Amino acid sequence: MATPYGIPEAPEVLDRREGPFGEVVLRRHGDLLQIIANGCFLMDTSDGRSERRLVDAALAALDAADAAEGRGPRPGPHVLIGGLGVGFSLAHAAAQSRWGRITVVEREPAVIDWHREGPLAEFSAEALADPRARIVETDLVAYVNETSDTFDALCLDIDNGPDWTVTEGNDGLYSPPGLADCARVLRPHGVLAVWSAKPSPEFEGTLRNAGFRHVRTEEVPVARGVPDVVHLGIRPG
Repeated sequence: MATPYGIPEAPEVLDRREGPFGEVVLRRHGDLLQIIANGCFLMDTSDGRSERRLVDAALAALDAADAAEGRGPRPGPHVLIGGLGVGFSLAHAAAQSRWGRITVVEREPAVIDWHREGPLAEFSAEALADPRARIVETDLVAYVNETSDTFDALCLDIDNGPDWTVTEGNDGLYSPPGLADCARVLRPHGVLAVWSAKPSPEFEGTLRNAGFRHVRTEEVPVARGVPDVVHLGIRPG
């Protein structure tokens, strides 16, 4: 909503909780829902093209990697989505019949609640009801370090990028040891896709040094400012 003078009203706080990693807030600003973590804006429901592109880029890179090895598309690939957010990535993956299992790791109980029984359900209810989808409530950094499960693609969107993390503990995910953990849970020729609010040439170099191949960065145009990007790398066979 806006004031009679056309000025948007101040955001309305719908829920505020102290989570395991600090404060998380869900607020409404006009027609948009926004997630704020420790005072840092994370995402809103204004668009979703970056989240959808993250999933599409991972699937396209996976098919290209298999084709380069002389194979056809692998049946029912298993995708790990790091970060539930406002649900765009999950909903987009669930709308595609190509994906087999869809695992979403989210560390904030409040975010999961907002999807299961709160205002964000309108963006994810159908996807959450999909039998292929599973939500795991845990920290992604710990999960990739400890899980015995394996994946064909990792789609990571838990920070504003490798150079702009939401919490200090996330830094390790983009370091050589963290990328080694990502490679460990990827199947041969699997794809790591990392969303970022801006390009990170340094992270590209770290991906290459960690052994990922065919490292590249895809731009996602935005209305104004620096384009969002998806960093991509392939785990060797």
